[in-house]
Amino acid sequence: MSSTHWSAEGWRKSSYSADAPDNACVELAQTPDATILLRESDEPHTVIATTPAALRALTRAVKAGRFDHLSR
Repeated sequence: MSSTHWSAEGWRKSSYSADAPDNACVELAQTPDATILLRESDEPHTVIATTPAALRALTRAVKAGRFDHLSR
């Protein structure tokens, strides 16, 4: 998606994220057709597009610990 430019308007980040310049976090936005966009704040031109259902499934899997083994 590097050829598509998404407006900075509408991007949201967690209230747990500090506003320090060196503090990177994941940001989310939603397009008019309900596509969910994700990006890393320190790489704003790299955007991942997904569906609400896929994001819910990922969130559930993370909360359930299904990826915990990757950090060991």
